[in-house]
Amino acid sequence: MTYARIEIAPSILASDLARLGEEVRKVEDGGADVVHVDVMDGHFVPNLSIGIPVVESLRKATRLPLDVHLMIDQPEKYIEDFVRAGAGRVLVHQEATAHLDRALAMIRDAGAQAGAAINPATPVVMLTDVLDKVDTVLVMSVNPGFGGQKFIPNSIEKIRQLNQWRSRYNASFRIEVDGGVDFENTAELAHAGANTLVAGTSIFHTPDPASATRQMRKLATEAISQRV
Repeated sequence: MTYARIEIAPSILASDLARLGEEVRKVEDGGADVVHVDVMDGHFVPNLSIGIPVVESLRKATRLPLDVHLMIDQPEKYIEDFVRAGAGRVLVHQEATAHLDRALAMIRDAGAQAGAAINPATPVVMLTDVLDKVDTVLVMSVNPGFGGQKFIPNSIEKIRQLNQWRSRYNASFRIEVDGGVDFENTAELAHAGANTLVAGTSIFHTPDPASATRQMRKLATEAISQRV
């Protein structure tokens, strides 16, 4: 089966939020496909970040889809609000809700693409019963909560396993990876089956985020073309 092309998803967690509109325009110029938005509540993860008002403002500032990653407890309470604010894709954590199936249905009913995310210590088998109900599976390759962390190597095996399941069952969900994605592992991630590469520090903490975005796509595209 042929899957959608590689997406480069710059994460605004690593951007200069005081100049968010300008920062996003830089990665737009570099050909970014989506903007990744990390929402943290200080409970599910040990940090606080942006919320609904920033998503609303960001929706007005960019033509790109917003990939909103809810790192929050009981995400069901806020799904409709985030979709209404402009989220095109909403990702909820398997570990954050006792009712993942319901949460995914709520996302789709609200009019957005639905995604399920798993932490580094969560095996992909935990998503077996919802793989037919997701548009995206997000593999966290760092422990969520902070940017700039080192990539956890066994995340590659999770991506390979999901890719195998996708092929076996002729499924169409995207495989997204978030955490420590950089120029050193981009090719391996794409070759393993990842379709959406979330990158914060490796894009926004460079002199030229547009060029960094283009370079990441080049590396990923070349890896895909070398598949056997």
